[in-house]
Amino acid sequence: MSREYALIQNTPRPATRQTLAADLRLLGITQGITVLVHTSLSSLGWVNGGAVALIQALMDAVGETGTLAMPAHSGNLSEPSYWCNPPVPMDWQQTIRDTMPAYEPVITPTSSIGVVPELFRKFPGVLRSGHPAVSFCAWGRQAALVTGSHTLEYSLGEGSPLARLYEIDCKVLQLGTDFGHNTSLHLAEYRTGIRNTIMQGAPMLRDGHRIWQEYRDLDIDNEEFDQIGQEFEASYGVTRGVVAMADCLLMSQRQLVDFACQWFRDKSHEG
Repeated sequence: MSREYALIQNTPRPATRQTLAADLRLLGITQGITVLVHTSLSSLGWVNGGAVALIQALMDAVGETGTLAMPAHSGNLSEPSYWCNPPVPMDWQQTIRDTMPAYEPVITPTSSIGVVPELFRKFPGVLRSGHPAVSFCAWGRQAALVTGSHTLEYSLGEGSPLARLYEIDCKVLQLGTDFGHNTSLHLAEYRTGIRNTIMQGAPMLRDGHRIWQEYRDLDIDNEEFDQIGQEFEASYGVTRGVVAMADCLLMSQRQLVDFACQWFRDKSHEG
């Protein structure tokens, strides 16, 4: 049985751009807001138009005065000695550093984050930040602000799109995903200094030439994110709803990050 056939068999009625937009509005996605979206397309059931219809529905929901953002990470553009899913042989690593194509926002694909962000980055009017490993894409009124100044070092900290989204008090939409995929929680790791500093690396362009650029970053870890999310939901007014067949959560990114910062501080004091 094909994946497509299985989706059809398990979907009571097809989702469309129009029904998805209506569900998003019922959840609380209103015209003019800024929303950072984490998606699982398959969780919606069968969608007429697939990822295209979902992206268009999200754009319809926030409108031209709103802003839609997604992670556009290309995690394979990183220090190969840290790779573990899967690891690569040690004698390959220098070859990877010497020859991996440099990051270019227009052509570098996303990796391991799904079909929706990969398609979203190609939509007309979508901007992508300049970080080789953990870029973000955005469309709409605040897109340039969100993506414009992404620092290389400490890549998900104060110089990241996550911090810009925090400043404008964006919403986070988990569309069929769990807190383990909620990128905003990484900002709390940086703000509390709970993780160790490591040396990262990535292929980049400098004056038109490809180089391997090393930089300082944190050894991030999402292992505790689901626990943080569950405790956050118990303490704050997280909106739960359904879009097509997907269970969804809508929340304030600022509240979530502040809660996670305190959670990490409390944990460090206990240790």
